[in-house]
Amino acid sequence: MYSVSPPSFGQSRPSSPPPSLTHTIKNSGTIVSGYPLGIAIGLLLAANVNNATKDKPTRTSWQLPIGIEFIWGFVLAVGMIILPESPRWLIKKGRDEDATRALSRLISLPPDHPEIQAQLDEIRISFQQEKGQGESSYIDCFRPANKILFRTLTGILVQALQQLTGINFIIYYGTVFFENSGISNPFLVIIIISITNVLTTIPSLWGVERFGRRRLLLVGAVGMCVCQFLVAIVGVTISTSNAAGQKVSIAFVCTYIAFFASTWGPVAWVITGEIFPLNVRAKAMSLSAASNWLWNFVTSYATPYLVNKQPGSAGLGVKVFFIWGAACVGCFTFTYFCIPEVSLLFFFLWWRSGSLYLVLDQGVIP
Repeated sequence: MYSVSPPSFGQSRPSSPPPSLTHTIKNSGTIVSGYPLGIAIGLLLAANVNNATKDKPTRTSWQLPIGIEFIWGFVLAVGMIILPESPRWLIKKGRDEDATRALSRLISLPPDHPEIQAQLDEIRISFQQEKGQGESSYIDCFRPANKILFRTLTGILVQALQQLTGINFIIYYGTVFFENSGISNPFLVIIIISITNVLTTIPSLWGVERFGRRRLLLVGAVGMCVCQFLVAIVGVTISTSNAAGQKVSIAFVCTYIAFFASTWGPVAWVITGEIFPLNVRAKAMSLSAASNWLWNFVTSYATPYLVNKQPGSAGLGVKVFFIWGAACVGCFTFTYFCIPEVSLLFFFLWWRSGSLYLVLDQGVIP
């Protein structure tokens, strides 16, 4: 990811971290956390569109939401046309002048600015290091040397556990679930949940640097676990006609969303962006992302069979929250034993070595 690519300040150990590089490293978690914030905003827009079209008596009730999706697809397609190419890729292809122009556009500095040349030099050093190591394969991601296998499995499992916390159940099936639970306006509940998702993702942009990755994951796992079990307990002890009980369930679901959005939602991506050494980073990151989407599909596909009461289904209903709560216990256990605090270690290793790319090459797991 380009956003963590620093300027070059020489190969000797600095007496103190240069300000611009310090800012880049210290805010790498904030930059990555902007990705799930964009997702949260998109979910909020989708919830409002669904709510606006739900009462239409014709097929437009579902055609309009799907049709609006084409607008965003068009915006994305046009944006990709005008998006500048990666300076790193241009350097790799020997197009130095194009790389200078692209980097100048990305960081809003003139092409002849010393910062531009410093960052290009650092990219060239990184590229030469990669060439010296040779091409890596997916098999290299599973080699035990330098704890590469451990790092790869950490990235895969942290993304899998993120999906197993039950977030997709709320986002994808929340409307139907709340309606079956006796909520009179489930679409409004989803809007409230989506607003909570957006508002509580924003503090993570600051908290991920202030409190660290590991601490947020641990606190988030505990908070989500408590909320999931409480929703399940309330659901199995009251009837669907109990208005007060339904409000309590909604409150704990919103609290769960707040814990997820401020911890596991963004921090899982931050972790996978910082633990891999340079030679396998791209491939290991792709495995982590594949794990995220695989378990996204698995939980989304399996949920109806877990919740519904039709023949061939488990008919768990609200008891499914016990499963999500148990998964959150797994999140806490995995984080406690397997995930180090990478933010401080990342910065310390850079300060000691004098080169961020040396740190990336070695990785940040001791």
